[in-house]
Amino acid sequence: MKIKQLLKPKILILGFGREGQDNLKFLLKIGKKYNIGIADKNSLEVFPERVQNLIRKHKINFYSGDDYLKAIKDYEVIIKSPGIPFKILPKKLLKGKILTSQTDIFFSNHKGTIIGITGTKGKSTTTTLIYKILKENLKTGKAKYKRVFLIGNIGKPVLSYLRDSKNGDIYVYELSCHQLHNLRQSPHIAVWTNIYREHLDYYKSFKDYYMSKANITLWQTEKDHIVYGADYKIVENIVKKSKAIKHPIKGKYYELDFDLAREVGKIMGVEDGIINKVFSKFKNLECRLEFVGEFKGIKFYNDSLATIPEATIFAIKKFGKGNIGSIFLGGYERFYNFKDLAKVILGYKIDNLILFPVTGERILNDIKNEAKKRKIVMPKYFNVNNMKDAVKIAFDVTPKGKISLLSCASPSYNLFKDYKDRGDQFKRYVILFGKEN
Repeated sequence: MKIKQLLKPKILILGFGREGQDNLKFLLKIGKKYNIGIADKNSLEVFPERVQNLIRKHKINFYSGDDYLKAIKDYEVIIKSPGIPFKILPKKLLKGKILTSQTDIFFSNHKGTIIGITGTKGKSTTTTLIYKILKENLKTGKAKYKRVFLIGNIGKPVLSYLRDSKNGDIYVYELSCHQLHNLRQSPHIAVWTNIYREHLDYYKSFKDYYMSKANITLWQTEKDHIVYGADYKIVENIVKKSKAIKHPIKGKYYELDFDLAREVGKIMGVEDGIINKVFSKFKNLECRLEFVGEFKGIKFYNDSLATIPEATIFAIKKFGKGNIGSIFLGGYERFYNFKDLAKVILGYKIDNLILFPVTGERILNDIKNEAKKRKIVMPKYFNVNNMKDAVKIAFDVTPKGKISLLSCASPSYNLFKDYKDRGDQFKRYVILFGKEN
């Protein structure tokens, strides 16, 4: 949506998290006097005082509570935040309204080039690698671009970049399925890492989920590029419909992230030596197989972003058979299938299972059934309800010289704010207990 189309007198910011607050700052900076409204389930009092003061200063209407969506009826343009599912929006109230998003506004008004990255897993690592490669290439003086920015989920909210956007800018943009949903534009270079069953509490179906991600390539032209994980059939089938130049890359998970980033570097004219230099210095991102440290002879790894079983399977295989002394499993219920995970846990001879509700119980049952089928001894298991107890048990039961791995194969929301909170608590208690005599 072009900014001139946005200049309607009545604009509603729907959802007031990180993006919603950025939307407000952008509208206020444009300089036009709007009748701005904000609608969020949370009350105004839960937001920082500086945000509350800004809203009061500009006399902005704030709608909250269970009926916050009813505010839609009083506004012409609705800027929806990605955290609000489309399926809960009242269709009758949206009739005749202009529905847009921060992503749509940025795509329609930026100057320069967007490199967009999506996928169920690996997008943050891939995005960071691409950004670092292009940033390093700028130092050579040979780059055909002038500036490079890291934006989206992993970087800063995007509208703050619009006012200074220039030709020759590169935007490395991590895009979630929620940001891509209903988008009718695609980046010049699209990267699609993989696809797994996730966010099924947000979408009506798995197809609805992956077709949201498909928007990263479906609107590309013959001059654009799509770099993708070719081992994923759904991705492969969708990419066939794209008009873009295709760059299929074989591989799985972490290794694939590097190969995808390398291919983007090549498209952008970066020499192999620069790419290899970036790779050699790269450290795992926070909560992604992050090494916390060695305490009391035990190596602790934080893989809290492993919110699906496939990610945990990859982590287990990466460390090898017989090397993991304890693993933290379980969390919020999204009805994943844990049977393959059960086979890997037994096959890789993990000594101890530390289990969080709700899915910890289902994971345990699948492991029990698999152990019974194979006629082998079960690992020891421990049910916990908080991270402090979980880490204490890990110190007690993990054999010295082995790994204790937080890789839960489930989301975190039932016991923690998010995956980062889960990972932060893990690290805090590991360091706390690790320093005790």
